[in-house]
Amino acid sequence: MQEVNDCFSKVKKDCFKFVSSQETKKDKFKDKDRMIKSFLIPVSFWISKRVNKKKPLIIGLAGGQGSGKTTISSILTLILKKYFKLNVFKVSIDDFYKTRKDRKLLSKNKHPLLMTRGVPGTHDMDLMLSFFKKVKDKNFKSLLVPTFDKAIDDRCSKSLWHKIKTKPDVVIFEGWCVGARAQSSSQLKKPINSLEKVYDQEAKWRAHVNNQLKTKYKTLFNQLDGLLYLKAKNFNLLREWRLKQERKLWIKTKNKKNSKIMSSGDVINFMQTYQRITQQMFKDAIKSSSIIMNLNSKHQIQKIEFKK
Repeated sequence: MQEVNDCFSKVKKDCFKFVSSQETKKDKFKDKDRMIKSFLIPVSFWISKRVNKKKPLIIGLAGGQGSGKTTISSILTLILKKYFKLNVFKVSIDDFYKTRKDRKLLSKNKHPLLMTRGVPGTHDMDLMLSFFKKVKDKNFKSLLVPTFDKAIDDRCSKSLWHKIKTKPDVVIFEGWCVGARAQSSSQLKKPINSLEKVYDQEAKWRAHVNNQLKTKYKTLFNQLDGLLYLKAKNFNLLREWRLKQERKLWIKTKNKKNSKIMSSGDVINFMQTYQRITQQMFKDAIKSSSIIMNLNSKHQIQKIEFKK
């Protein structure tokens, strides 16, 4: 307990500063002390104990849309850097989305729904696998990692990419479908929402997405050294949180040209493309995760389970 208190006293200023940067007038974080002290510091100790200086520890962090992955991963990064003096690189699977041009081609050749970013198959797999390979290379040299701008729904120019100059001790790889597993063919047959019913009548889109999970994504996720999972109570809550997230994005980018910010209706349709995998992860991630952070309906971590 003394270690936790000591850590908290050293990191709280930076953590609170970050948290306040994520708040809006209407949306304030509650119980910040408890979130950091009772949950995120113990997780940071768990990560630090697994660090091997010879190669980076790659930790996946998964959770449904709007569950708080970016906030949690950012605070964990702050704690690991400040208190444990570790070199941490945090990256989102979202930064590896295919360009609009590539998704347009994919939507013509495979299925129109693949124009919508998000599901497995809409990420640049070669870039992701190359990143995992290079970051673990014994002769590590500096590395460029793409960034994606959701406000314009496209990859940023190379001048805005992340540059990793020194080999990380820890890589936090966060994303809504990180660690997701494929479904069986029989599970794919029945549509689970109106989007699948209307736009994927022959189940071609979901079969393609599922096949990606079965093959390339499985290869990628097998390289994770651990998986943290933010578990919401249900899909409806995630929909609420995602709508809130889009409102924040709109406030930040309302004066930006070519903005692709979504309306509430767009968000609800967009979320339907995520629903099948998200609901399957409610069942699968409980079994495959190293740590489960259970979220209450107020968007707070209620309890934490260390599984491995």
